[in-house]
Amino acid sequence: MEDKRTNIFEAKEFDNIRSVIKNAVSEHPDNNAFILKEIKDKETIYKNITYKDFDKDIDALGTKLINMGLKNKRIAIIGKNRYEWILSYLAVVNGTGIVVPLDKGLTEQELENSLVLSKADCLIFEESYIEIVEKLKTNSKIYVNKFICMDKSDKYESLPAMIEDGKKLLNDGNKEFIESEINPESMSILLFTSGTTSNSKAVMLSHKNIASNIYAMTKAEDIRSTDTNIAFLPFHHTFGCTGILMFLSRGATNVFCDGLRHVQKNLVEYQVSTFVCVPLLIESIYKKIWQEIDKTGQTKKVNFGIKLSKFLLKFGIDIRRKLFKEIYDKLGGKIRSVISGASGLDPKVTNGLRDFGLSVIQGYGLTETSPVLAAETIKACKTGSTGLPMPGVEIKIDNPNEEGIGEIIAKGPNVMLGYYENEEETKKVIKDGWFHTGDLAYMDNEGFIFITGRQKNVIVLKNGKNIYPEEIETLINNLPYIEESMVYGKEKDDDLVVSAKVVYNKDYIKENYPEKTPEEIEKMIWNDIKEINKTMPNYKHVKNLIVTDEEMIKTTTAKIKRFEEIKKIENTEK
Repeated sequence: MEDKRTNIFEAKEFDNIRSVIKNAVSEHPDNNAFILKEIKDKETIYKNITYKDFDKDIDALGTKLINMGLKNKRIAIIGKNRYEWILSYLAVVNGTGIVVPLDKGLTEQELENSLVLSKADCLIFEESYIEIVEKLKTNSKIYVNKFICMDKSDKYESLPAMIEDGKKLLNDGNKEFIESEINPESMSILLFTSGTTSNSKAVMLSHKNIASNIYAMTKAEDIRSTDTNIAFLPFHHTFGCTGILMFLSRGATNVFCDGLRHVQKNLVEYQVSTFVCVPLLIESIYKKIWQEIDKTGQTKKVNFGIKLSKFLLKFGIDIRRKLFKEIYDKLGGKIRSVISGASGLDPKVTNGLRDFGLSVIQGYGLTETSPVLAAETIKACKTGSTGLPMPGVEIKIDNPNEEGIGEIIAKGPNVMLGYYENEEETKKVIKDGWFHTGDLAYMDNEGFIFITGRQKNVIVLKNGKNIYPEEIETLINNLPYIEESMVYGKEKDDDLVVSAKVVYNKDYIKENYPEKTPEEIEKMIWNDIKEINKTMPNYKHVKNLIVTDEEMIKTTTAKIKRFEEIKKIENTEK
Protein backbone atom coordinates (compact mmCIF):
# COMPACT_ATOMS: atom_id res chain seq x y z
CA MET A 1 0.00 0.00 0.00
CA GLU A 2 1.36 3.43 -0.92
CA ASP A 3 2.46 5.54 2.05
CA LYS A 4 0.67 8.88 1.91
CA ARG A 5 3.68 10.65 3.41
CA THR A 6 5.25 10.65 -0.05
CA ASN A 7 2.20 12.44 -1.54
CA ILE A 8 2.60 15.78 0.22
CA PHE A 9 2.79 18.36 -2.60
CA GLU A 10 0.44 19.38 -5.40
CA ALA A 11 1.60 18.34 -8.86
CA LYS A 12 0.15 17.96 -12.34
CA GLU A 13 0.51 14.59 -14.04
CA PHE A 14 1.45 14.31 -17.72
CA ASP A 15 2.39 11.35 -19.89
CA ASN A 16 5.06 13.16 -21.91
CA ILE A 17 8.01 15.49 -21.32
CA ARG A 18 6.80 18.17 -23.77
CA SER A 19 3.62 18.70 -21.74
CA VAL A 20 5.69 18.92 -18.54
CA ILE A 21 7.80 21.75 -20.02
CA LYS A 22 4.88 23.54 -21.71
CA ASN A 23 3.00 23.55 -18.39
CA ALA A 24 5.98 25.10 -16.60
CA VAL A 25 6.25 27.77 -19.31
CA SER A 26 2.54 28.64 -19.02
CA GLU A 27 2.72 28.86 -15.21
CA HIS A 28 6.10 30.64 -14.89
CA PRO A 29 6.78 32.42 -18.25
CA ASP A 30 8.88 35.22 -16.75
CA ASN A 31 10.83 33.16 -14.21
CA ASN A 32 14.48 32.63 -15.09
CA ALA A 33 14.87 29.06 -16.30
CA PHE A 34 18.67 29.52 -16.53
CA ILE A 35 21.35 32.00 -15.57
CA LEU A 36 24.37 31.69 -17.86
CA LYS A 37 27.81 33.13 -17.17
CA GLU A 38 30.41 34.29 -19.65
CA ILE A 39 33.83 35.86 -19.08
CA LYS A 40 34.67 38.59 -21.64
CA ASP A 41 37.85 40.66 -21.28
CA LYS A 42 38.10 39.57 -17.63
CA GLU A 43 34.58 40.87 -17.05
CA THR A 44 31.85 38.50 -15.85
CA ILE A 45 28.62 38.79 -17.81
CA TYR A 46 25.40 37.07 -16.71
CA LYS A 47 22.61 36.23 -19.11
CA ASN A 48 19.10 35.38 -17.89
CA ILE A 49 16.99 33.02 -19.97
CA THR A 50 13.31 33.06 -19.00
CA TYR A 51 11.00 30.08 -19.40
CA LYS A 52 9.33 31.93 -22.26
CA ASP A 53 12.69 32.36 -24.04
CA PHE A 54 13.72 28.76 -23.29
CA ASP A 55 10.49 27.50 -24.83
CA LYS A 56 11.09 29.56 -27.98
CA ASP A 57 14.63 28.17 -28.29
CA ILE A 58 13.35 24.58 -27.94
CA ASP A 59 10.73 25.09 -30.65
CA ALA A 60 13.21 26.86 -32.94
CA LEU A 61 15.92 24.21 -32.63
CA GLY A 62 13.43 21.35 -32.99
CA THR A 63 11.96 22.96 -36.11
CA LYS A 64 15.41 23.35 -37.66
CA LEU A 65 16.40 19.74 -36.84
CA ILE A 66 13.32 18.44 -38.64
CA ASN A 67 13.99 20.83 -41.54
CA MET A 68 17.46 19.24 -41.83
CA GLY A 69 15.87 15.82 -42.37
CA LEU A 70 16.28 14.50 -38.82
CA LYS A 71 12.63 13.67 -38.13
CA ASN A 72 12.41 10.27 -36.35
CA LYS A 73 16.21 9.98 -36.39
CA ARG A 74 18.52 9.10 -33.51
CA ILE A 75 20.49 12.07 -32.24
CA ALA A 76 23.37 11.63 -29.80
CA ILE A 77 24.57 14.43 -27.49
CA ILE A 78 27.97 14.71 -25.82
CA GLY A 79 29.40 17.53 -23.72
CA LYS A 80 29.56 18.99 -20.24
CA ASN A 81 26.50 20.31 -18.42
CA ARG A 82 25.45 23.51 -20.17
CA TYR A 83 22.38 25.27 -21.54
CA GLU A 84 22.94 23.96 -25.08
CA TRP A 85 22.99 20.36 -23.80
CA ILE A 86 19.56 20.42 -22.14
CA LEU A 87 18.21 22.57 -25.00
CA SER A 88 19.35 19.93 -27.52
CA TYR A 89 17.88 17.12 -25.43
CA LEU A 90 14.43 18.73 -25.32
CA ALA A 91 14.53 19.81 -28.96
CA VAL A 92 15.13 16.19 -29.94
CA VAL A 93 12.86 14.35 -27.53
CA ASN A 94 9.92 16.76 -27.70
CA GLY A 95 9.11 16.19 -31.35
CA THR A 96 12.16 15.45 -33.48
CA GLY A 97 13.32 11.90 -32.77
CA ILE A 98 15.16 9.66 -30.30
CA VAL A 99 17.79 11.22 -28.04
CA VAL A 100 20.99 9.36 -27.11
CA PRO A 101 22.78 11.10 -24.19
CA LEU A 102 26.47 10.13 -24.02
CA ASP A 103 28.97 10.25 -21.17
CA LYS A 104 31.39 13.17 -21.66
CA GLY A 105 34.10 10.97 -20.11
CA LEU A 106 34.02 8.37 -22.90
CA THR A 107 37.28 7.53 -24.63
CA GLU A 108 37.40 7.84 -28.42
CA GLN A 109 36.90 4.08 -28.76
CA GLU A 110 34.00 4.04 -26.27
CA LEU A 111 32.34 6.93 -28.10
CA GLU A 112 32.63 5.05 -31.39
CA ASN A 113 31.17 1.91 -29.77
CA SER A 114 28.24 3.88 -28.33
CA LEU A 115 27.47 5.51 -31.68
CA VAL A 116 27.59 2.12 -33.43
CA LEU A 117 25.45 0.39 -30.80
CA SER A 118 22.83 3.16 -30.70
CA LYS A 119 22.79 3.54 -34.52
CA ALA A 120 22.84 7.32 -34.05
CA ASP A 121 22.25 9.36 -37.23
CA CYS A 122 23.49 12.65 -35.83
CA LEU A 123 25.94 13.83 -33.16
CA ILE A 124 25.57 17.12 -31.30
CA PHE A 125 28.88 17.92 -29.63
CA GLU A 126 30.71 20.76 -27.96
CA GLU A 127 33.79 22.40 -29.43
CA SER A 128 36.28 20.41 -27.32
CA TYR A 129 35.35 17.24 -29.30
CA ILE A 130 36.26 18.63 -32.74
CA GLU A 131 39.45 16.54 -33.08
CA ILE A 132 37.56 13.34 -32.29
CA VAL A 133 34.72 14.36 -34.60
CA GLU A 134 37.21 14.84 -37.44
CA LYS A 135 38.28 11.21 -37.02
CA LEU A 136 34.70 9.97 -36.64
CA LYS A 137 33.69 11.60 -39.94
CA THR A 138 35.84 9.09 -41.81
CA ASN A 139 34.75 6.12 -39.67
CA SER A 140 32.83 3.64 -41.80
CA LYS A 141 31.46 1.76 -38.76
CA ILE A 142 29.22 4.55 -37.49
CA TYR A 143 25.87 5.62 -38.97
CA VAL A 144 26.29 9.33 -38.15
CA ASN A 145 25.99 11.56 -41.23
CA LYS A 146 25.32 14.91 -39.54
CA PHE A 147 27.56 16.63 -37.00
CA ILE A 148 26.33 19.68 -35.10
CA CYS A 149 28.51 21.87 -32.87
CA MET A 150 27.00 23.46 -29.75
CA ASP A 151 29.29 26.44 -30.22
CA LYS A 152 29.75 28.89 -33.08
CA SER A 153 31.51 27.10 -35.94
CA ASP A 154 32.47 27.87 -39.52
CA LYS A 155 33.08 24.22 -40.33
CA TYR A 156 29.97 22.59 -38.83
CA GLU A 157 26.31 23.33 -38.41
CA SER A 158 26.18 25.31 -35.15
CA LEU A 159 23.39 25.57 -32.59
CA PRO A 160 23.36 29.39 -32.37
CA ALA A 161 22.84 29.68 -36.14
CA MET A 162 20.35 26.81 -36.18
CA ILE A 163 18.21 28.47 -33.51
CA GLU A 164 18.03 31.67 -35.58
CA ASP A 165 17.14 29.64 -38.70
CA GLY A 166 14.48 27.80 -36.72
CA LYS A 167 12.89 31.06 -35.56
CA LYS A 168 12.63 32.21 -39.18
CA LEU A 169 11.03 28.90 -40.17
CA LEU A 170 8.50 29.27 -37.33
CA ASN A 171 7.72 32.85 -38.42
CA ASP A 172 7.13 31.52 -41.94
CA GLY A 173 4.51 29.12 -40.55
CA ASN A 174 6.51 25.88 -40.21
CA LYS A 175 4.66 23.84 -37.57
CA GLU A 176 6.24 20.42 -38.12
CA PHE A 177 7.90 20.38 -34.70
CA ILE A 178 5.32 22.13 -32.54
CA GLU A 179 2.49 19.99 -33.94
CA SER A 180 4.40 16.70 -34.04
CA GLU A 181 2.74 13.78 -32.29
CA ILE A 182 4.44 12.14 -29.33
CA ASN A 183 3.87 8.50 -28.50
CA PRO A 184 4.37 8.39 -24.71
CA GLU A 185 4.84 4.59 -24.74
CA SER A 186 7.52 4.22 -27.43
CA MET A 187 11.30 4.45 -27.09
CA SER A 188 12.32 8.12 -27.07
CA ILE A 189 15.51 7.99 -24.99
CA LEU A 190 18.37 5.52 -25.44
CA LEU A 191 20.58 5.76 -22.39
CA PHE A 192 23.68 3.82 -21.43
CA THR A 193 24.09 2.49 -17.90
CA SER A 194 27.21 3.57 -16.02
CA GLY A 195 28.62 0.04 -16.13
CA THR A 196 30.55 0.14 -12.83
CA THR A 197 30.69 -3.65 -12.60
CA SER A 198 30.32 -4.76 -16.20
CA ASN A 199 29.97 -3.44 -19.73
CA SER A 200 27.23 -0.85 -19.97
CA LYS A 201 23.95 -1.69 -21.66
CA ALA A 202 21.65 0.60 -23.65
CA VAL A 203 18.41 1.27 -21.76
CA MET A 204 15.24 2.10 -23.69
CA LEU A 205 13.11 4.73 -21.96
CA SER A 206 9.85 6.38 -23.01
CA HIS A 207 8.28 9.78 -22.39
CA LYS A 208 5.92 8.12 -19.94
CA ASN A 209 8.83 6.59 -18.00
CA ILE A 210 10.46 9.99 -17.44
CA ALA A 211 7.24 12.03 -17.05
CA SER A 212 5.88 9.63 -14.42
CA ASN A 213 9.10 9.93 -12.43
CA ILE A 214 9.03 13.74 -12.61
CA TYR A 215 5.45 13.67 -11.32
CA ALA A 216 6.36 11.29 -8.48
CA MET A 217 9.33 13.43 -7.42
CA THR A 218 7.36 16.69 -7.46
CA LYS A 219 4.62 15.03 -5.38
CA ALA A 220 7.18 13.90 -2.82
CA GLU A 221 9.83 16.61 -2.68
CA ASP A 222 9.76 20.29 -1.73
CA ILE A 223 10.81 21.97 -4.99
CA ARG A 224 9.70 25.59 -5.38
CA SER A 225 9.46 28.08 -8.23
CA THR A 226 11.63 30.43 -6.15
CA ASP A 227 14.45 27.86 -5.89
CA THR A 228 17.86 28.15 -7.52
CA ASN A 229 19.36 24.79 -8.41
CA ILE A 230 22.98 24.20 -9.38
CA ALA A 231 23.31 21.39 -11.93
CA PHE A 232 26.03 19.07 -10.61
CA LEU A 233 25.10 15.59 -11.79
CA PRO A 234 26.03 15.07 -15.45
CA PHE A 235 23.02 15.29 -17.77
CA HIS A 236 23.88 12.02 -19.52
CA HIS A 237 23.15 10.35 -16.16
CA THR A 238 19.45 9.65 -15.61
CA PHE A 239 19.31 11.33 -12.21
CA GLY A 240 21.11 14.37 -13.61
CA CYS A 241 18.70 14.72 -16.51
CA THR A 242 15.43 13.76 -14.79
CA GLY A 243 16.60 15.89 -11.86
CA ILE A 244 16.91 19.11 -13.86
CA LEU A 245 13.61 18.33 -15.61
CA MET A 246 12.05 18.10 -12.13
CA PHE A 247 13.37 21.60 -11.28
CA LEU A 248 12.22 22.92 -14.66
CA SER A 249 8.75 21.44 -14.11
CA ARG A 250 8.44 23.60 -10.97
CA GLY A 251 9.64 26.83 -12.59
CA ALA A 252 12.92 26.92 -10.64
CA THR A 253 16.09 28.69 -11.82
CA ASN A 254 19.07 26.56 -12.89
CA VAL A 255 22.76 27.48 -12.93
CA PHE A 256 25.98 25.67 -13.79
CA CYS A 257 29.06 24.87 -11.72
CA ASP A 258 32.48 26.19 -12.81
CA GLY A 259 34.08 22.95 -11.55
CA LEU A 260 34.35 21.01 -8.30
CA ARG A 261 37.01 23.38 -6.94
CA HIS A 262 34.59 26.28 -7.35
CA VAL A 263 31.54 24.72 -5.70
CA GLN A 264 31.52 26.92 -2.60
CA LYS A 265 32.15 30.06 -4.67
CA ASN A 266 29.27 29.16 -7.01
CA LEU A 267 26.89 28.45 -4.12
CA VAL A 268 27.58 31.98 -2.85
CA GLU A 269 27.64 33.56 -6.33
CA TYR A 270 24.18 32.30 -7.32
CA GLN A 271 22.69 32.01 -3.80
CA VAL A 272 21.78 28.41 -4.51
CA SER A 273 18.88 27.08 -2.43
CA THR A 274 18.77 23.40 -3.40
CA PHE A 275 20.57 20.89 -5.58
CA VAL A 276 20.95 17.24 -6.50
CA CYS A 277 24.41 15.89 -5.76
CA VAL A 278 26.61 12.83 -5.25
CA PRO A 279 27.57 11.73 -1.70
CA LEU A 280 31.28 12.30 -2.36
CA LEU A 281 30.73 16.04 -2.79
CA ILE A 282 28.28 16.36 0.12
CA GLU A 283 30.70 14.51 2.40
CA SER A 284 33.53 16.77 1.21
CA ILE A 285 31.49 19.91 1.98
CA TYR A 286 30.69 18.56 5.47
CA LYS A 287 34.33 17.72 6.21
CA LYS A 288 35.42 21.21 5.11
CA ILE A 289 32.80 22.81 7.37
CA TRP A 290 34.22 20.99 10.39
CA GLN A 291 37.83 21.59 9.37
CA GLU A 292 37.05 25.33 9.31
CA ILE A 293 35.29 25.09 12.68
CA ASP A 294 38.26 23.25 14.23
CA LYS A 295 40.79 25.63 12.65
CA THR A 296 39.03 28.72 14.08
CA GLY A 297 38.74 27.14 17.55
CA GLN A 298 34.92 27.10 17.57
CA THR A 299 34.42 23.35 18.09
CA LYS A 300 33.08 23.63 21.67
CA LYS A 301 30.85 26.57 20.75
CA VAL A 302 29.34 24.74 17.76
CA ASN A 303 28.83 21.50 19.70
CA PHE A 304 27.06 23.47 22.43
CA GLY A 305 24.91 25.16 19.77
CA ILE A 306 23.91 21.75 18.38
CA LYS A 307 22.89 20.52 21.86
CA LEU A 308 20.96 23.72 22.54
CA SER A 309 19.10 23.63 19.20
CA LYS A 310 18.18 19.96 19.69
CA PHE A 311 16.73 20.80 23.11
CA LEU A 312 14.69 23.72 21.72
CA LEU A 313 13.42 21.60 18.82
CA LYS A 314 11.61 19.43 21.36
CA PHE A 315 9.41 22.49 22.04
CA GLY A 316 8.98 23.34 18.37
CA ILE A 317 11.54 26.15 18.45
CA ASP A 318 13.99 26.07 15.54
CA ILE A 319 16.89 28.53 15.80
CA ARG A 320 19.38 26.58 13.71
CA ARG A 321 19.61 28.94 10.74
CA LYS A 322 20.29 31.88 13.09
CA LEU A 323 22.59 29.90 15.34
CA PHE A 324 24.72 28.57 12.48
CA LYS A 325 24.44 31.67 10.27
CA GLU A 326 28.20 31.74 9.61
CA ILE A 327 28.05 28.25 8.12
CA TYR A 328 25.06 29.16 5.93
CA ASP A 329 26.73 32.37 4.76
CA LYS A 330 29.73 30.39 3.50
CA LEU A 331 27.29 28.23 1.50
CA GLY A 332 25.54 31.23 -0.04
CA GLY A 333 23.05 32.02 2.71
CA LYS A 334 20.00 30.59 0.90
CA ILE A 335 20.78 26.86 0.94
CA ARG A 336 17.92 24.86 2.47
CA SER A 337 18.05 21.36 1.00
CA VAL A 338 20.34 18.85 -0.65
CA ILE A 339 19.17 15.73 -2.50
CA SER A 340 21.72 12.91 -2.55
CA GLY A 341 21.78 10.24 -5.22
CA ALA A 342 23.99 7.81 -7.18
CA SER A 343 25.26 5.96 -4.06
CA GLY A 344 24.85 5.79 -0.28
CA LEU A 345 25.47 8.85 1.90
CA ASP A 346 27.35 8.44 5.18
CA PRO A 347 24.73 8.59 8.02
CA LYS A 348 27.16 10.65 10.12
CA VAL A 349 27.16 13.34 7.41
CA THR A 350 23.37 13.19 7.05
CA ASN A 351 22.87 13.71 10.79
CA GLY A 352 25.59 16.35 10.97
CA LEU A 353 24.07 18.53 8.25
CA ARG A 354 20.59 18.07 9.68
CA ASP A 355 21.96 19.24 13.04
CA PHE A 356 22.79 22.53 11.29
CA GLY A 357 19.20 22.73 10.00
CA LEU A 358 19.89 21.69 6.43
CA SER A 359 17.34 19.35 4.85
CA VAL A 360 19.21 16.32 3.51
CA ILE A 361 17.17 13.98 1.34
CA GLN A 362 18.52 10.65 0.15
CA GLY A 363 17.07 8.91 -2.89
CA TYR A 364 17.60 5.59 -4.62
CA GLY A 365 17.18 4.52 -8.21
CA LEU A 366 18.71 3.14 -11.37
CA THR A 367 19.02 4.11 -15.02
CA GLU A 368 16.50 1.36 -15.77
CA THR A 369 13.87 3.03 -13.55
CA SER A 370 14.12 6.59 -14.96
CA PRO A 371 15.65 6.69 -12.22
CA VAL A 372 14.05 7.20 -8.77
CA LEU A 373 12.40 4.27 -7.00
CA ALA A 374 12.46 5.53 -3.42
CA ALA A 375 13.34 8.68 -1.53
CA GLU A 376 13.07 10.44 1.79
CA THR A 377 10.89 13.55 2.08
CA ILE A 378 10.89 16.46 4.52
CA LYS A 379 8.16 14.63 6.47
CA ALA A 380 9.51 11.10 6.14
CA CYS A 381 13.21 10.77 6.93
CA LYS A 382 15.20 8.03 8.60
CA THR A 383 18.96 8.34 8.74
CA GLY A 384 20.65 5.55 6.80
CA SER A 385 17.56 4.77 4.73
CA THR A 386 16.74 5.73 1.16
CA GLY A 387 13.21 6.54 2.21
CA LEU A 388 9.88 5.20 1.04
CA PRO A 389 8.75 3.99 -2.40
CA MET A 390 7.87 6.87 -4.74
CA PRO A 391 4.20 7.55 -5.52
CA GLY A 392 3.01 4.98 -8.07
CA VAL A 393 5.95 2.62 -7.42
CA GLU A 394 5.71 -0.78 -5.74
CA ILE A 395 8.79 -2.21 -4.03
CA LYS A 396 9.33 -5.63 -2.47
CA ILE A 397 12.28 -7.38 -0.86
CA ASP A 398 12.67 -10.62 -2.78
CA ASN A 399 13.79 -13.83 -1.11
CA PRO A 400 14.97 -12.24 2.17
CA ASN A 401 17.47 -14.06 4.41
CA GLU A 402 17.22 -14.48 8.19
CA GLU A 403 18.23 -10.80 8.62
CA GLY A 404 15.47 -9.67 6.25
CA ILE A 405 17.98 -8.76 3.53
CA GLY A 406 17.01 -9.62 -0.01
CA GLU A 407 17.00 -8.17 -3.52
CA ILE A 408 14.97 -5.03 -4.22
CA ILE A 409 12.41 -5.64 -6.94
CA ALA A 410 10.13 -2.92 -8.26
CA LYS A 411 7.11 -2.30 -10.44
CA GLY A 412 5.83 1.02 -11.80
CA PRO A 413 5.35 3.30 -14.83
CA ASN A 414 9.00 4.40 -14.59
CA VAL A 415 10.45 0.92 -15.32
CA MET A 416 12.28 0.81 -18.66
CA LEU A 417 10.96 -0.75 -21.87
CA GLY A 418 14.02 -3.04 -21.88
CA TYR A 419 17.65 -3.19 -22.99
CA TYR A 420 18.13 -2.21 -26.62
CA GLU A 421 18.58 -5.23 -28.90
CA ASN A 422 19.27 -7.40 -25.85
CA GLU A 423 16.22 -9.49 -25.07
CA GLU A 424 18.29 -12.03 -23.11
CA GLU A 425 19.51 -9.42 -20.59
CA THR A 426 16.04 -7.85 -20.43
CA LYS A 427 14.49 -11.20 -19.44
CA LYS A 428 17.10 -11.60 -16.71
CA VAL A 429 15.98 -8.43 -14.94
CA ILE A 430 12.25 -8.12 -15.76
CA LYS A 431 10.36 -11.15 -14.52
CA ASP A 432 6.56 -11.33 -14.22
CA GLY A 433 6.40 -7.54 -14.48
CA TRP A 434 8.91 -6.95 -11.68
CA PHE A 435 12.25 -5.29 -12.28
CA HIS A 436 15.08 -6.99 -10.38
CA THR A 437 17.55 -4.29 -9.36
CA GLY A 438 20.50 -6.40 -8.20
CA ASP A 439 20.62 -4.25 -5.04
CA LEU A 440 20.28 -5.78 -1.59
CA ALA A 441 18.26 -4.18 1.20
CA TYR A 442 15.85 -4.69 4.05
CA MET A 443 12.63 -2.84 4.75
CA ASP A 444 11.55 -1.81 8.26
CA ASN A 445 8.02 -2.06 9.60
CA GLU A 446 7.20 1.46 8.36
CA GLY A 447 8.30 0.69 4.81
CA PHE A 448 11.64 2.54 4.87
CA ILE A 449 14.29 0.93 2.67
CA PHE A 450 17.83 0.35 3.95
CA ILE A 451 20.29 -0.65 1.24
CA THR A 452 23.10 -2.99 2.28
CA GLY A 453 24.91 -3.30 -1.05
CA ARG A 454 25.02 -4.69 -4.55
CA GLN A 455 24.52 -8.42 -5.09
CA LYS A 456 27.60 -8.44 -7.31
CA ASN A 457 29.72 -6.79 -4.60
CA VAL A 458 28.85 -9.10 -1.71
CA ILE A 459 31.83 -11.02 -0.35
CA VAL A 460 30.69 -14.58 0.36
CA LEU A 461 33.13 -16.44 2.61
CA LYS A 462 33.66 -20.21 2.57
CA ASN A 463 31.76 -20.52 5.87
CA GLY A 464 28.69 -18.95 4.21
CA LYS A 465 29.00 -15.56 5.89
CA ASN A 466 28.02 -12.54 3.77
CA ILE A 467 29.98 -9.29 3.98
CA TYR A 468 28.60 -6.08 2.46
CA PRO A 469 31.57 -3.91 1.39
CA GLU A 470 29.58 -0.67 1.54
CA GLU A 471 29.04 -1.10 5.30
CA ILE A 472 32.79 -1.26 6.01
CA GLU A 473 33.58 1.49 3.49
CA THR A 474 31.28 3.89 5.37
CA LEU A 475 33.26 3.29 8.58
CA ILE A 476 36.61 3.74 6.84
CA ASN A 477 35.46 6.90 5.06
CA ASN A 478 34.66 8.45 8.45
CA LEU A 479 38.40 8.79 9.10
CA PRO A 480 39.09 12.51 8.53
CA TYR A 481 42.02 11.99 6.16
CA ILE A 482 40.37 9.36 3.96
CA GLU A 483 39.21 10.55 0.55
CA GLU A 484 37.64 7.25 -0.59
CA SER A 485 37.86 3.52 -0.02
CA MET A 486 36.95 0.22 -1.67
CA VAL A 487 36.47 -3.06 0.21
CA TYR A 488 36.71 -6.30 -1.75
CA GLY A 489 37.46 -10.01 -1.35
CA LYS A 490 40.98 -11.16 -2.21
CA GLU A 491 41.39 -14.82 -3.07
CA LYS A 492 43.66 -16.77 -0.72
CA ASP A 493 43.77 -20.50 0.15
CA ASP A 494 40.40 -21.31 -1.50
CA ASP A 495 38.66 -18.52 0.43
CA LEU A 496 38.37 -14.74 0.38
CA VAL A 497 40.25 -12.31 2.59
CA VAL A 498 38.51 -9.01 3.36
CA SER A 499 40.74 -6.37 1.81
CA ALA A 500 40.61 -2.60 1.46
CA LYS A 501 42.13 -0.02 -0.83
CA VAL A 502 42.13 3.47 0.67
CA VAL A 503 42.97 6.85 -0.82
CA TYR A 504 44.12 9.48 1.66
CA ASN A 505 43.78 13.24 1.25
CA LYS A 506 47.26 14.62 0.52
CA ASP A 507 46.37 18.17 1.59
CA TYR A 508 44.93 17.00 4.94
CA ILE A 509 47.99 14.86 5.68
CA LYS A 510 50.36 17.65 4.65
CA GLU A 511 48.59 20.15 6.91
CA ASN A 512 48.09 17.90 9.96
CA TYR A 513 50.97 15.40 9.74
CA PRO A 514 53.75 17.19 7.82
CA GLU A 515 56.50 15.18 9.51
CA LYS A 516 55.14 11.73 8.65
CA THR A 517 56.86 9.59 6.02
CA PRO A 518 54.79 7.44 3.60
CA GLU A 519 55.60 4.40 5.77
CA GLU A 520 54.38 6.20 8.92
CA ILE A 521 51.21 7.32 7.13
CA GLU A 522 50.46 3.72 6.14
CA LYS A 523 51.12 2.55 9.72
CA MET A 524 48.75 5.21 11.09
CA ILE A 525 46.01 4.14 8.66
CA TRP A 526 46.53 0.46 9.55
CA ASN A 527 46.19 1.28 13.26
CA ASP A 528 42.92 3.14 12.62
CA ILE A 529 41.64 0.25 10.48
CA LYS A 530 42.42 -2.13 13.34
CA GLU A 531 40.35 0.06 15.65
CA ILE A 532 37.46 -0.14 13.17
CA ASN A 533 37.92 -3.94 13.08
CA LYS A 534 37.28 -4.04 16.83
CA THR A 535 33.76 -2.69 16.28
CA MET A 536 32.82 -5.61 13.97
CA PRO A 537 32.61 -9.42 14.15
CA ASN A 538 35.91 -11.17 13.37
CA TYR A 539 34.79 -12.42 9.93
CA LYS A 540 34.33 -8.80 8.76
CA HIS A 541 37.82 -7.69 9.78
CA VAL A 542 39.96 -6.03 7.10
CA LYS A 543 43.14 -8.11 6.89
CA ASN A 544 44.76 -6.74 3.77
CA LEU A 545 45.33 -3.05 3.02
CA ILE A 546 46.49 -0.96 0.07
CA VAL A 547 47.26 2.70 0.80
CA THR A 548 47.59 5.32 -1.94
CA ASP A 549 47.06 9.01 -2.67
CA GLU A 550 46.06 8.24 -6.28
CA GLU A 551 42.38 8.72 -7.07
CA MET A 552 40.47 5.54 -7.95
CA ILE A 553 38.87 4.89 -11.33
CA LYS A 554 35.35 6.30 -11.23
CA THR A 555 32.29 6.97 -13.33
CA THR A 556 31.24 10.57 -13.99
CA THR A 557 28.83 10.25 -11.04
CA ALA A 558 31.76 9.46 -8.73
CA LYS A 559 31.03 5.74 -8.34
CA ILE A 560 34.17 3.63 -8.04
CA LYS A 561 34.51 1.22 -10.95
CA ARG A 562 35.11 -1.82 -8.74
CA PHE A 563 35.71 -4.29 -11.54
CA GLU A 564 38.38 -2.10 -13.11
CA GLU A 565 40.00 -1.29 -9.75
CA ILE A 566 40.19 -4.94 -8.72
CA LYS A 567 41.63 -5.84 -12.12
CA LYS A 568 44.23 -3.07 -11.70
CA ILE A 569 45.16 -4.40 -8.23
CA GLU A 570 45.49 -7.95 -9.53
CA ASN A 571 47.73 -6.81 -12.41
CA THR A 572 49.93 -4.84 -10.01
CA GLU A 573 50.32 -7.80 -7.65
CA LYS A 574 51.28 -10.30 -10.39
